[in-house]
Amino acid sequence: MYLLRRLSCWLIALLATAPAFAQDSITNVSGTEPLQLILPTKPDWSIVEEGQDVTFQLTTRGGKSDTVYYSIVKGRQEGMIFDTLGKFAWKPSFDIADRINTVKTIPVVFEAHTTAGESVTQQVNFKVVHVNRPPEVDEIRPFYVQYSNQNTYQIDMNAVRDADNDPIVIIPVAEQMPEGMRVSASGEVVWAPSQRQFNILRNGGPRFIEFYVEDQPSKARTKGRLKLEITQMDLEPEITAVPKDLVIKSKENSTINIKFFLSDPNGDEDITAFDFISDNRGVPSKALVKNTPTSYEFIWEPGYDFVKDPFDSLAFDITFYVLDKAKNRKERKYRFVIQNTVNEGQRDKYLYTLYRQSLVNAWGLLEQMKEKEEELKRGYRRAKKGKQNRSVVNASLGAATGLAPVIVSPNNPESQMVQRRISTIGGTTVMTIGTLEATEVIGKSTKDLLDRFNYVMEKKSDLQYKGDIFAREYALKSARRNPDFIRKLDEFRAVMNLRGLVALELDANWENKKEATDKAIKRAFKDFSPLDEDQQ
Repeated sequence: MYLLRRLSCWLIALLATAPAFAQDSITNVSGTEPLQLILPTKPDWSIVEEGQDVTFQLTTRGGKSDTVYYSIVKGRQEGMIFDTLGKFAWKPSFDIADRINTVKTIPVVFEAHTTAGESVTQQVNFKVVHVNRPPEVDEIRPFYVQYSNQNTYQIDMNAVRDADNDPIVIIPVAEQMPEGMRVSASGEVVWAPSQRQFNILRNGGPRFIEFYVEDQPSKARTKGRLKLEITQMDLEPEITAVPKDLVIKSKENSTINIKFFLSDPNGDEDITAFDFISDNRGVPSKALVKNTPTSYEFIWEPGYDFVKDPFDSLAFDITFYVLDKAKNRKERKYRFVIQNTVNEGQRDKYLYTLYRQSLVNAWGLLEQMKEKEEELKRGYRRAKKGKQNRSVVNASLGAATGLAPVIVSPNNPESQMVQRRISTIGGTTVMTIGTLEATEVIGKSTKDLLDRFNYVMEKKSDLQYKGDIFAREYALKSARRNPDFIRKLDEFRAVMNLRGLVALELDANWENKKEATDKAIKRAFKDFSPLDEDQQ
C-alpha cells in the first residue's frame, strides 16, 4: 500500500513536469543562431601581391544543419580555386595592376548554403598590389667589328623587353668595356678598335661584354651580354623593323607606317641599296622614305578607291630587301590586308546635296505660291470691281426701261413705237448681261477666288512650317548620318507633292527667276546650315 502510494506520487510529479520539458525544447530550437560565414581574422589577409599565393578555409557558424556547401556567386577571377568544402586558393596574375594603378580592388562574393535551405553571402574585397618584374633579355646577335673603322651596333630592342611595359634603358658595365667603346642608354654601341685591340680579339677569340637592362622608374635590372667578334667574311646585312608583325591589317584612308633599321656586320657603309617589290601595282615607290643611310620608313595611305567594289578587302605581299657591296641580300616579307571602307567625306557631301536640294525645291515652291498669291489678290480685286460695274449697268438699263412710259406720250402713235424700242433694248440688255454674269464672262466669282487664295495661304504656311523643322533637324552632318534622315526626306518631299496643284492653277513649267543661293535659302529657312568650306 505504501509502495502504491509512492508510485502514484512519482507519476503525478512526472506528468506535472512534462510540459516544462517540451517548452524547454521549443525554446532551444527557436534560439538557434542564423547561418554566418566566418572569414579569416588575420590582419590584412585580403591584401595580396601579384604572383603571391593566397589560401584560406571558409567556415560557418549557426544554422539548422551541419552540412554546408560553399561557392563563389560573383567575381570569380581566372586562376581562382574554390571547392564546395570552403577551401580557397588563388595566385593573382601580374597583369591585374600596373605601375600607374598600383592597387586594384577585386570584389568576390562567397556563398554558403545548407541542406536545410539556409544560405548566406559575404563580399570580400581583395586588394591586389602591383609587383614590378625585372626586364628580360634574350640572346642577341654578335657585334662584328672591323679594324680601322668606327663600328656601330644597335642592340636589338626586340630581344630586350619588359613584361610590365615599363620604359627601359641600357647601362653598360664599365669594368668590362674595352677602351674607346661607348654604349648609349638606347643600346647603341660605337667602337673603333685599335690595332692592338683588334689583334687581341683576333688571336684570343671572341669576348663578351656585359650590360644591364634597367626598367624605369623601379630600377629593376637584368644582366645581358654582347659577343664581340671580328669579321671573317662578308656577311649579309640585317633588317630590323618596327612593328615586327609580318601581317599588316589596315583600312582604306588610314596611314601605314613601318620603320626599318639596317645594319651590316662588315660596317654600315657596306650597304648599297634598300627597296621593296610589291605584288600590287597600286603601291607607289615613293612610299619608302630614306631618313639616313641605315634608317628608312614605309609611309603609305591607301585611298578610298584602292579596294574596288564589291570586294570587302584586298590582300597582297610586299617584300623589302637590302643589298651590300658583295650583292648579299636580306629580305623581309609583309602580308598586307586592306579593308574596304566607306568614304565618309564623300557620303557627307552626298547627304548634304539631298538636304540642300530638298530645301531648294521647297524654296522654289514657296516663291511660286507667293506669285500665285499675288495673282489671286489681283483677280479678287478685279472680280469685286466687275460685280460693282455690272450692278450699275443693270440699274441704269432698268431705270431706262422704267422711264420709257414717262418720257414717251401714250397718245402719240410714234411715241408708242419709241417706247417699244426702249423696252426691247433695255430688256434685252438686262437679259444678256445676266447671262454673261451667270457664265462669269464679265469678272469672276469672288467666292471661288477667295477659296483658292485661302488654300494657297494654307499650303504655303504648312510648307514653311515643315521646311523650318527639316532645316533645323538636319543642319548638322552627324544628324544626316542617322538612318532616319532618308525617311524624313521622303516625308518632306511628300509635303511638296501637293494634290491641289490643278486647283491652284500652278504652272508645271514655271521657272524661278531668282538664283537658289545659300543666302536665299537661309532667308526662307533660317536654320539652314550651308556646307563649310573645309568640308567641300
